[in-house]
Amino acid sequence: MSYVHGSFNIFVFIMFLYQGWLGLKIRGERKAKKPPTFTIIKRHRKTGPLLVLMSIAGFFVGATIVYVDEGEILEHPLHFFTGSVIVFSVLMTFFISRAIKGSESPWRNLHFMTGLIIICLYFIQVLIGIGILF
Repeated sequence: MSYVHGSFNIFVFIMFLYQGWLGLKIRGERKAKKPPTFTIIKRHRKTGPLLVLMSIAGFFVGATIVYVDEGEILEHPLHFFTGSVIVFSVLMTFFISRAIKGSESPWRNLHFMTGLIIICLYFIQVLIGIGILF
């Protein structure tokens, strides 16, 4: 089950990279004062909530697997802590996105920064997870 958990979360990481790429395209168009590409915006808005759910599910499935296999939820404390911070960041980013209103919303930069943090944390989390598996 650990390999399934790892594979799933690597997929979620790749999807976050895709989500970030979409966000950068939207941001670039807005900064360049170009008309927005609504298909990209729609895809970004539809994918975000799905990634939130997938990220939270990946965390809880991982914690459950460790608890069932090891009998101790904190068997890998760095991996658990990083996962917890990712879940918190993902939720924070989701709620920040709901506060964005208009093209000059001050929440946009915070949304962008938390998105970068999520991608960096997922990269670190994948490396930690690979270290646990091997």
